[in-house]
Amino acid sequence: MQIKWLEDLVALAQTRSFTRAAELRHVTHPAFGRRIKALESWAGAALVERGKAPLTLSAAGERLVEDARDLLQGVGQAREALQGAAGRQDGTVTLATGRTLARTLVADWLLRLQPLLEQTQGQMQIRTRSLAETAQMLDRGEVDFTLTYHHALLALQLNARQYTYITMAQDRLVPVTRCDARGQRRHEFAAGSAVPYLAYAPTLALGRLVADHLANHPQAPLLRRVVECDSADALLEYSLQGSGVAWLPWSLVAAACKAGQLAVLGDARLAIRFEVRLYRAKKRLSELAEAMWKTAKPQ
Repeated sequence: MQIKWLEDLVALAQTRSFTRAAELRHVTHPAFGRRIKALESWAGAALVERGKAPLTLSAAGERLVEDARDLLQGVGQAREALQGAAGRQDGTVTLATGRTLARTLVADWLLRLQPLLEQTQGQMQIRTRSLAETAQMLDRGEVDFTLTYHHALLALQLNARQYTYITMAQDRLVPVTRCDARGQRRHEFAAGSAVPYLAYAPTLALGRLVADHLANHPQAPLLRRVVECDSADALLEYSLQGSGVAWLPWSLVAAACKAGQLAVLGDARLAIRFEVRLYRAKKRLSELAEAMWKTAKPQ
C-alpha cells in the first residue's frame, strides 16, 4: 500500500468526483481509477459504490477515509517534527490559501502583522493552492493555517472536533465590465443580446459558485463564453481591457470600480455572497502562530 493511494481516497471523498479528484491529484482519470482499484485490492473490500450518482463511498470506504485522514495527519506532524529537529525555525508560520486571497486579504493581514513579525523576527510562508489542496495541507499538518472561501457549495471536509475557524471577511462576486473615459459601460445586460463572458475554469472554487448561480438564477443574463481561465487576477485584466464581463470578488475590483475603470452590472440579485474563513487545528500552535491567530480575530 502506498501513502498516495490514501491521499487519492481523501481527495475522492472531498470532491465526490473521479474527474475532479484526478485533476486535484494531477493524474489522468484512468490512472486515478487504477490507483483506487489498487487500494481496494489492498483493503480487500469495495471502497466506492459504483453506479450511484452522486458518487458514494461504501461503508468500508467511509471508515478507511477517517483512518486515512488520521494517518496522513500523523505523518505530516512527524514530518514537521523532523523538520524542526533539522533546524526549522520556530519563528516561521505557514499559510495555505488561494492566489486571489493571497493578493487581497492576506496582503491586508500582513500589514497588521508587520509590527509582530518585526518584534519576533518571524516570517510567514505563504503557499497558494486550490481550495481542496489547502484543506489537505492543513489536514496533513503541513501548514499552520488555511485561508479559504466558504459557501454552502464549497464546504471543506475538515473534522470539526480537530479544527476550528474564524470568519475574516464577507465578500461577494459581482459582474463587472470596463468603462471608458466618459463613464460609458462597454457591455450591458439586455434581453435577447448575448454578452461576452469571461469564465472561471471549472476546477476553481469561484467557478463552481458562478456556474451554479447562473444555472439557477431566473433572471440570469444571456452570456457568450469567450474566455475560460483559472486565474481571477487574469480575468480582472481581461475585464479592464474590455474583453467581456466577469464575476469577480468585490475585494479585488473595488478600487477599479471606485476609480471609474470598471462598473458593476445588474442588480444585487446577480451578486454571490460568500465568507472568507481562516482554519487551524485546535491543538496549541507555536507562540508566533497563536499571536497571529489573535490578530486575525474580528475586533
